[in-house]
Amino acid sequence: MPIVVRIDVELAKRKMSVGEFAERVGLTPANVAVLKNGRAKAVRFSTLEAMCRVLDCQPGDLLEWVDDEDEDR
Repeated sequence: MPIVVRIDVELAKRKMSVGEFAERVGLTPANVAVLKNGRAKAVRFSTLEAMCRVLDCQPGDLLEWVDDEDEDR
């Protein structure tokens, strides 16, 4: 998958639980799990903004593009 979601890394840095994060962002824990596990097909900018606000980070801290060719090697 070319886009890797790094929410778990940012949560660990802040010692924040998925439940607390979900509540503060306004998502269900199930939807956070979908994002964390890379199963989401899209993320609204308003959701990305809320996640960045809660985690005090930039979108690039949460999302990373990985070249498919690099993954195959």
